[in-house]
Amino acid sequence: MSKIDVGNKAPNFTLDGTGGSWSLSDGAGGAVVLYFYPRDNTPGCTQEGADFAAAHAQFKRAKATIFGISADSLAAHEKFKQKMAFPFELLSDPDKKVCKLYDVIQEKSMYGKKFLGIERSTFVIDGKGVLRNEWRKVKVNGHAAAVLAAVKAL
Repeated sequence: MSKIDVGNKAPNFTLDGTGGSWSLSDGAGGAVVLYFYPRDNTPGCTQEGADFAAAHAQFKRAKATIFGISADSLAAHEKFKQKMAFPFELLSDPDKKVCKLYDVIQEKSMYGKKFLGIERSTFVIDGKGVLRNEWRKVKVNGHAAAVLAAVKAL
């Protein structure tokens, strides 16, 4: 069960990122796209970031700011952002407090072993801080375009 619901105020948070410390309240006035992903430099996460980067100018025209969030260290994020030339910031949530706040820590399975990890999820928050859209168990292909369409519809 989600701890947050579409139509309600999104929970505020502050995280360190590649552009410095950032709080959700800093995004007031424009839409914010938060995409949670499992790990830097993995195939799905790299593709998802590349897709958001390719559409970045369109998100900017729609007055939306994109942030990628994972539990990776700030140093790992810096390397990943530089390597991929992402035009948006990556936020580090090493203790997974924000991941838990947005209920994206889920049981996963790999090679028959179960573990808790970040479920690929995206949230669109409007300029008033209200959660307008959420996607869970995201499949990467076509996802950035779907999020862009939702942002344009705000």
